[in-house]
Amino acid sequence: MIDTSLLKEKASLFGVDLDEKALERFDRYAEMLVETNKHLNLTAITEPEEIVIKHFADSLSVLKYLDIPENAGIIDVGTGAGFPGIALLIARPDLKVTLLDSLNKRLVFLDSVLNELGLNAKTVHLRAEEGGKNRLYRENYDFAFARAVASLPVLSEYCLPFVKVGGEFVAMKAASADEEIALSENAVSLLGGKIISKESFELFGRGERNIIRIKKISQTPTKYPRNSSKIASKSL
Repeated sequence: MIDTSLLKEKASLFGVDLDEKALERFDRYAEMLVETNKHLNLTAITEPEEIVIKHFADSLSVLKYLDIPENAGIIDVGTGAGFPGIALLIARPDLKVTLLDSLNKRLVFLDSVLNELGLNAKTVHLRAEEGGKNRLYRENYDFAFARAVASLPVLSEYCLPFVKVGGEFVAMKAASADEEIALSENAVSLLGGKIISKESFELFGRGERNIIRIKKISQTPTKYPRNSSKIASKSL
């Protein structure tokens, strides 16, 4: 399905060494993604090389810039087709991964992928603002990840409530990150966070990528996250 040597090469440029088992898992994941996508809209990216670069390598890029301890708890908020959560789990099977999404059909797919690949992760069918209020998930994770098109103030309200004090929310964004960072400082502060870095790189000819790291320095006030209509109509 995919060129596993290409994936191994690109991953190594982010400091990630994928063994044969991991490469086999990525290849099977790609097959299942393309097959399922014929009847369930998971992704617009279905060409093998584009899957390698835009989904797999892009997801793994965070491992170059983050020191994620062994057995760390991570949550992928709005995981969709499993990026970056399942990709990170394939590369780092030690991680304790939770995949959260509002569409159960996607989670059924992800459960089938995890079963097929012999990997363990928790799938949670909730909207992000519901999960952020739920004591099972609130302030329970070392890292929260979001690879989404929503603005950074909005993503911060959805994601920071999941993060333990001392942990990080990591936003994976395309271009125009500087403007978003400037607009999000108030929101991040209100939610108990502090922006600590932005890493920018070119994704192998597919455009600019930015990894924005937000440290959780104090507990998120209990009134956040608000309901989705309020978040959408008036960001912090």
